[in-house]
Amino acid sequence: MPGQFHQQFTQFVESYYDKKPKLISWVDPELDSPCQYGEVVEGEVHWRPVKAEPVLDLSKTQQALELEFPAELVTFYTSYFGGGLKVQHQRGELELLMSWHQADFERLQQNIIAHILMKRRLKQRETVFIAATDHDDYLISVLVATGEVYLEKVGMEVKDLLAPDLSTFLQQLSF
Repeated sequence: MPGQFHQQFTQFVESYYDKKPKLISWVDPELDSPCQYGEVVEGEVHWRPVKAEPVLDLSKTQQALELEFPAELVTFYTSYFGGGLKVQHQRGELELLMSWHQADFERLQQNIIAHILMKRRLKQRETVFIAATDHDDYLISVLVATGEVYLEKVGMEVKDLLAPDLSTFLQQLSF
């Protein structure tokens, strides 16, 4: 259920910040983020996850692709601004992707569109990435048709199932 996942994701993000309160990210010199605070030092700034209010909107991206994303995926990308959450999975280190500010969210949507168009061109099942791994040629992605979470080698069909859904995947992570 989307409401249940939203609550789980909120708890996950808040727990993350409680355990790692001194998060630092590169600052965007063009535009401040709602999640940054304090002084910029040598191009870096402290940040904390901040609820996106109003919630960010992926509906135009879905319409453009003529695709409906799983509700958990929509919640994942539209609930918070942040610098990315570095986490551990049994398969290695990951960084859950977040939008730094509204302009970054727009870029994210463009990247999602490009990724899905590439998958279509390759005649592969459509996925949306949610995390970077410690290996440049691998992503963590959600299979749009089912909501399952996969380790995806860039340019290849997904086959390495990690979890049946995002909710289960979050339970596999530690920080």
